[in-house]
Amino acid sequence: MTVTIGRRELLAALGGAVAAWPRAARAQQPALPVVGFIRTTSADDSLKLVEAFRRGLGEAGYVEGRNVLIEYRYAQGQIDRLPALAADLVTRRVAVLAATGGTVSARAAKAATSTIPVVFTTGDDPVKAGLVASLSRPGGNVTGVSVFTARLGAKRLALLHELIPAATTIAILLNPKNPDSEDEAKDVQEAARALGVEILVLYAGTENEIDAAFTKLVEQRTGALMLGADTFFTSQRARIATLSTYLRIPTADSVREFPEAGGFASYGASLAGVYRQAGVYVGRILKGDKPADLPVLLPTAFEFVINLQTAKVIGLTVPDKLLVAADEVIE
Repeated sequence: MTVTIGRRELLAALGGAVAAWPRAARAQQPALPVVGFIRTTSADDSLKLVEAFRRGLGEAGYVEGRNVLIEYRYAQGQIDRLPALAADLVTRRVAVLAATGGTVSARAAKAATSTIPVVFTTGDDPVKAGLVASLSRPGGNVTGVSVFTARLGAKRLALLHELIPAATTIAILLNPKNPDSEDEAKDVQEAARALGVEILVLYAGTENEIDAAFTKLVEQRTGALMLGADTFFTSQRARIATLSTYLRIPTADSVREFPEAGGFASYGASLAGVYRQAGVYVGRILKGDKPADLPVLLPTAFEFVINLQTAKVIGLTVPDKLLVAADEVIE
């Protein structure tokens, strides 16, 4: 029996088949790799750093939304949330886990998985912190970038002492929720003994505790303040800059974002550079590199930034030799 198909029926059949082709093609395309991104602070506070991270991914050939997806998780300054955030991303089977914002984030990621590659950013010694076996050969599934800001406390103290030689007492403000704070305090106190300076150790993990710490600084007639290497203080930089300027207390931090927000000075590595490098490493791992074979990256340069306008407001004269030594002077 011969079946005759009319022209109209043939066109309808072909049209339905053609319409189905894109759906079939899409179904056959492999799913995009997903990167998990954890940070200790908020999304609003992390915009520039996330942009730098994406820039690093781009240098490695990956563009968010085009050939890679990123799942973001922010602890909003609540460090105790980090383990759950890391565990959530592990259950989603991300290809790489970027643990940013300090050692606490890196530890949470490492505890959550021994198989998914982890790329961290930290201000501490990752070997001493138990994150990697060595800087050159990390081993395991973890590598990253360390700026050693927590170990630069002695340098920031020396700069403050040179800027305010008459200050016999200099305070350091630490976050009690950060397990690395005590090591940083010990390093600074050891350096202070060599300089003949007394160190006043204060703690703050909330906005109210920051206010209370500054009240203590005034009561103790403290000559200057240095901030511990902690993302909480970075997120509170505008508040700390305002308080320290109003109370005329010279304050130094580890990141340039502090003097940019109106604080007095900073000494440390570029955070944007650190996050760009972390993005590059994540891209390399997506391409097949193993974390165990990628050495922990260290900063090659440190920035000394002075806000001269703030110095004038608090009545501080910055020696010419330090102005010349500064990488940037904000006027």
